[in-house]
Amino acid sequence: VPRLLLGNAFAGWPHPLQLLAQLPPQGGANMEVIRYTIYLTPVSKKNSQQILTNKKTGRPFIMPSAKYRQYERDAAQYLIPRPAVPIARPVEVECLFYMPTRRLADLTNLLEAADDVLVSAGILADDNCGIVVSHDGSRVLYDKFDPRTEITIRKLDVPEQLTMEGLADDA
Repeated sequence: VPRLLLGNAFAGWPHPLQLLAQLPPQGGANMEVIRYTIYLTPVSKKNSQQILTNKKTGRPFIMPSAKYRQYERDAAQYLIPRPAVPIARPVEVECLFYMPTRRLADLTNLLEAADDVLVSAGILADDNCGIVVSHDGSRVLYDKFDPRTEITIRKLDVPEQLTMEGLADDA
C-alpha cells in the first residue's frame, strides 16, 4: 500500500481514503459506535491564540492560531465516513491522544479541540452539554513514532441521561 503525504501529515501515515476501506459501514440514525483515527500530532486550540481587532467595530477578538486552523482542516480529511446528518442526540466522545513526547499536555484543551473538529467536520451538530454529555475514558498517552488521536463516539440512551431540563424540574 503506497504511503501518501497529505497536508502537513507525517509521510509514514496512511491516507484517509486508504483507511475508509478498513472501516465497517457506520453512521446515520442507527449508529451505536463510530470510530475515527486522526493520524496527526494532536494540537490544542488554546496554545498561541491570536488577539486581532475587528475592522468594523474596533473591538478585539481572540482567534485560534494558524497551526490549529491548519490542524482542523487536515484532521477533517480523516473523519470519514460521516453521518448524512450531524449527530444531534446525546453521545459520549472518548478521545485517546497519543503524543510524540512525554511533555505534559492539557487534556481539557485537547478535548475542546477534538470536539470543535468534530463539529466543523459535520460529525456533531454542536459540542454543547446536551449532545456531548461525556468524555469518559479520554486520556493523554505517549507514542513517539505514531502520534494520533483515536476518537470513539457512542450513542447514549436519553432515559439514562441527566439533562439540563431534568435538573431544572427538580429545583
